Amino acid sequence: MSHLAIPLLKWAGGKGQLLKQFAPHLPCPEDIHCYYEPFVGSAALYFHLRPARAQLSDRNEKLIEVYQVVRDDLDSLIPVLQQHKNERDYYYEVRRQEPAQLTPAERAARLLFLNRTCYNGLYRENSSGAFNVPFGRYKNPKICDEPRLRAASQALQEVELRGGDFTEAVRDAQKGDFVYFDPPYVPLSATSNFTGYNRYGFSAADHQRLAATFQELSDRGCRAMLSNSSAPFVRELYDGRGFRILEVQARRNINSNGKRRGPITELLILNY
Repeated sequence: MSHLAIPLLKWAGGKGQLLKQFAPHLPCPEDIHCYYEPFVGSAALYFHLRPARAQLSDRNEKLIEVYQVVRDDLDSLIPVLQQHKNERDYYYEVRRQEPAQLTPAERAARLLFLNRTCYNGLYRENSSGAFNVPFGRYKNPKICDEPRLRAASQALQEVELRGGDFTEAVRDAQKGDFVYFDPPYVPLSATSNFTGYNRYGFSAADHQRLAATFQELSDRGCRAMLSNSSAPFVRELYDGRGFRILEVQARRNINSNGKRRGPITELLILNY
């Protein structure tokens, strides 16, 4: 079943499309003492590597709860998820639900349902933390993919899942560990300001903290890899420190104008 352990969620910036370009630069799973991914998103790289030990974390605690329920209570999740239906009015009814009034399994099913049926698979919250993406009008989305859910549950059994800031997530990382950072990207232009998927956002100061953390991990002897946009600010943060800065070609999938979706250069930064 392990070959089915692929991402459960469609996620802005998900790295499934880039795994072939990442592959030549990744350590062997057997050589990783512990794998850390502080901006877990769809967890595409984790499901690809499947190291023996891993800690996955994210500031979006609703996302972490989904993984916890998939790992620990899948038999409660699946029947709830199977009840959801791809209908516009029903979608908005579910979107209006108050998550605090639901059980963990119901909250996880709600997020998975909204993710599979919302516009462009985009996760976005307003300033109050409420999911606010419109209905996606897919013809026949697979809302409950039970084989994939069970494979993911199996793959997550020995994984530590945590919510919180990236600095706290890698506090215990040490030599022999591998850390992958996939933060909200620095915008390429003044009009491209989609830098956060939840109400907290991610500022220039946060990117500076991240660069300092990347340097600290390097000083500790950890192997670290980071993805970001090719914005000049990103190069300024990491250039001249002895890191490798590589270019990869990604496809931009989130844009209201379909003509503006297409190949775009991103950066892959490594300290090894």
